[in-house]
Amino acid sequence: MIDFSQFEKKADVVFKDKMLLKQAFLHRSYLNENKNSGLAHNERLEFLGDAVLELVATDFLFKRYPKKNEGELTSYRAALVNTQSLSKASTELGINEYLLLSKGEAKDTGRARLIILADAMEAVIGAIYLDRGYISAKKFIEKNIFEFMDIDEIVRKKLWMDSKSNFQEKAQDKTGFTPSYKTIKETGPDHSKHFFMAVFVGDKQVAIGEGESKQEAEQDAAEKALAVKGW
Repeated sequence: MIDFSQFEKKADVVFKDKMLLKQAFLHRSYLNENKNSGLAHNERLEFLGDAVLELVATDFLFKRYPKKNEGELTSYRAALVNTQSLSKASTELGINEYLLLSKGEAKDTGRARLIILADAMEAVIGAIYLDRGYISAKKFIEKNIFEFMDIDEIVRKKLWMDSKSNFQEKAQDKTGFTPSYKTIKETGPDHSKHFFMAVFVGDKQVAIGEGESKQEAEQDAAEKALAVKGW
């Protein structure tokens, strides 16, 4: 039995409706193995939490960067609320320990788990909003997502750009070459492929990425290439 009161202590929020908190951690896959649980999965809460998070992030950035235009602010917001940022914040908060998943999903530790963690963070935000109101949700977001992120560094280093775009801009600026990508391996059946993509600058291979799609593998390769180059 999962003790959600420990999460309440760590998150510094006490729920009036404890079942609402439990629902925030309940992944759709759990219901496939527990059809008679009488519970609902967390996707509606995730939908609500996503909207609350976007509003809080927009307000935060609007006040922090009064001279930035709407296009720049949109990009910065994307960095604050993307899957990578949310899954990292979710991990810091220990959300992984409270997830209710199917046995199959519980074994997955790859990108699929990161998405589940990010979605659960949004569901928790939605649950806090319903149970405690907007101010409590805002405080939770600022403390558990914004506070440990160096937002000024994100802006200065253009970390709000996706890795592929960021690497292309840096490579063109520093070498004059536009990066190219090549599939070096595919594994798995047709319905569940796993791709390995290499990124090249000129004729030199810089890094290899992997993912469930070529696009995902290219992003992973670009992220690793930025680290290899120290960019």
